Amino acid sequence: MTLAIVHTRAGLGLEAPEVQVEVHLANGLPGMTLVGLPEAAVKESRERVRSALVNAGFDYPLRRITLNLAPADLPKEGGRFDLPIALGLLVASGQLPPEALEGVESVGELALDGRLRPISGVLPLAMATRRARRRLIVPLANADEAALAGELEVLPADHLLEVVAHLLGQQPIAAHCLVRPPHADEPMPDLAEVRGQYQARRALEVAAAGGHNLLFAGPPGTGKTMLASRLPGILPPLTEEEALEVAAVRSVSGLPLQAQWGRRPFRSPHHTASAVALVGGGSKPRPGEISLAHHGVLFLDELPEYSRHVLEVMREPMESGQIHIARASHERRFPARFQLVAAMNPCPCGHLGDPRTRCQCTAAQIQRYQARLSGPLLDRIDLQVEVPALSPEQLTAGEPGEASASVRERVMAARERQWRRGALNAHLAGRELEAACALSADDRAWLAGVLERLKLSARAYHRVLKVALTLADLAGLAHPARDQLIEAIGYRQLDRLLRG
Repeated sequence: MTLAIVHTRAGLGLEAPEVQVEVHLANGLPGMTLVGLPEAAVKESRERVRSALVNAGFDYPLRRITLNLAPADLPKEGGRFDLPIALGLLVASGQLPPEALEGVESVGELALDGRLRPISGVLPLAMATRRARRRLIVPLANADEAALAGELEVLPADHLLEVVAHLLGQQPIAAHCLVRPPHADEPMPDLAEVRGQYQARRALEVAAAGGHNLLFAGPPGTGKTMLASRLPGILPPLTEEEALEVAAVRSVSGLPLQAQWGRRPFRSPHHTASAVALVGGGSKPRPGEISLAHHGVLFLDELPEYSRHVLEVMREPMESGQIHIARASHERRFPARFQLVAAMNPCPCGHLGDPRTRCQCTAAQIQRYQARLSGPLLDRIDLQVEVPALSPEQLTAGEPGEASASVRERVMAARERQWRRGALNAHLAGRELEAACALSADDRAWLAGVLERLKLSARAYHRVLKVALTLADLAGLAHPARDQLIEAIGYRQLDRLLRG
């Protein structure tokens, strides 16, 4: 047989479209032509495959070889096509029967001696192979990651000879089975370690219950960062589907999965991070911090120190839950359903309103500092809470606060009510939100007057309703009442202060 077709997959962000490696041998001067929009690393596979076949003891066909990676308009990147190309050459040259590759997909980079080297982005590929109901041959180092896809026969190999021996039926490879996902064993920071700051703790619980964005503002050393780091500990555990989505993003980013499997992400980029680092991109688009925080927490400390341009590019993903990166020749979509927690000082020196230290900033400096946060960005932050300095008595009090486990139980109960409605409160919109709130005529008139006095936007109005609905869920109420509306409005006072 002089024609062979081998199934594999490309890597395009979190997508893994199928690629057919077509190998044809013809008479003529020995040589290889590789077509199908391959990039440099794919073109170099010709030399890797040749050396691997020869060093493994196989005959390299001295004929005119044409390799087509179909579909032709799909960009092909990386060394993942080495193993499929090698198998295609063995089938086309008669060293391997074509029926051996039925129902099989393969992927892996070849060393010059025939060993299989791991590749990145195996989990999205494995999930796509599972949906296609085929078996998957992967490098041994990628076996655990591929097995996370579940209900997939993963065949791990360390050398090209092992793959061929399996396909010939001489020495079958046992399907890899992951006994249990590698859950992280490190304990999470506990909310009981936070002294005082009862309003901030309450806001943290509300944010966790409804999936709301949160901003802490206060002098240095008041516990803003400490509070933010406790949010993942009071969030419900990831579902199996959510854990796979989080792991898939880490997989295409080349990050290890073992240390974070099953744990909600907590990303804290430095304020010097660029827009590409935050939202993703580059010449070969990769996920940014907002995608790495998918189903978790993105913590931005010293929020006004970030470039305003960097902050503004987050506005659309905060609403849509995904980031769309377009280039001239291709586009990528990455998930970005993250929960924003930010912290800031009230002024450049940080001591505006601090009873311990006098502020040294002028009014113009304070205005310029606070103006770095745009109105549209503040509108998208549901809870804006002041974190004041604690007195020495509060700091030295021996009584600990409520533990994260107790708070998490209330959060999970509130979220259960929301899932029965169909979505978290932070993601409700339009008629669904109005129907869930079902305010009385008196409450609507009262709320309209408050919005007029506070000069809040229509988006801020809907954010107030979402927070009030979460407060009702925490209280076990069917609909928010006046008390919940008053508390929700209280979480917008900092918004008015910063704009003033």
